[in-house]
Amino acid sequence: MEVHVLASGSDGNCAVIESDGEAVMIDAGISCRRIMSLMDQEGVDPSCIKALLLTHEHSDHVSGAGPVARKLDIPVMGSPGTLNNVNLGRVDYIPYDMRRSFDVGCIHVTPLPTSHNAAEPNAFLTECDGRKILLATDTGKFTFQIEQALSEADIAVIEANYDNDMLVNGPYPYTLKKLIGSERGHMSNVDCGNAIRRTMNDRRQIFLAHLSRTNNEPDVARETVSEITGIKRYKIDCLEFQGDTRTLRV
Repeated sequence: MEVHVLASGSDGNCAVIESDGEAVMIDAGISCRRIMSLMDQEGVDPSCIKALLLTHEHSDHVSGAGPVARKLDIPVMGSPGTLNNVNLGRVDYIPYDMRRSFDVGCIHVTPLPTSHNAAEPNAFLTECDGRKILLATDTGKFTFQIEQALSEADIAVIEANYDNDMLVNGPYPYTLKKLIGSERGHMSNVDCGNAIRRTMNDRRQIFLAHLSRTNNEPDVARETVSEITGIKRYKIDCLEFQGDTRTLRV
């Protein structure tokens, strides 16, 4: 299995999970043109993508979803709450039951509830041939289901959105700071590190996702998580700058 992180952070989010020549895209929060260019850069064949899965309805996750679905001629899948709160134009919408797993090609997908200020948000645990990839961002806390998936994952793409001091001392208004730091906001570097420590798994690859451009820095996120978990800093990955991409394999 491979996960291609095409975009991750405040400016937009998009990833492709691929196995045996079939793939799902998770979120499309940047332009269709940019997604197509980044897939070409990463060597992703657009024809292998069978569906676009949405974590929730916020614009940094869905702004390019309609054009991408039409360009690739694929359905858009999401929880009923998410699909009821997006307007992507003429696309094929497929809701799924948050309580049940489902298959997209050879990839087994389990939606996992998140805690975020959205209608019915979720993370995804994907599995093929016994390998598991977790993608869990945009949540103020890791639910029991996410922590269980985190303990099982071979690759974990998980949120480390903000540094506590940078958020407190940063330019955001108080109400926004309060929301970000709440259980319906985002995970801090410390929250992320503690979750990893609680679910230690020697074989697991860690990718820190959805870093805030205003309230975090890649070096700060990696250093904080490394100090909490004892994992060597060079083994903790993330995107270094806007436009950076990454492919992880298991």
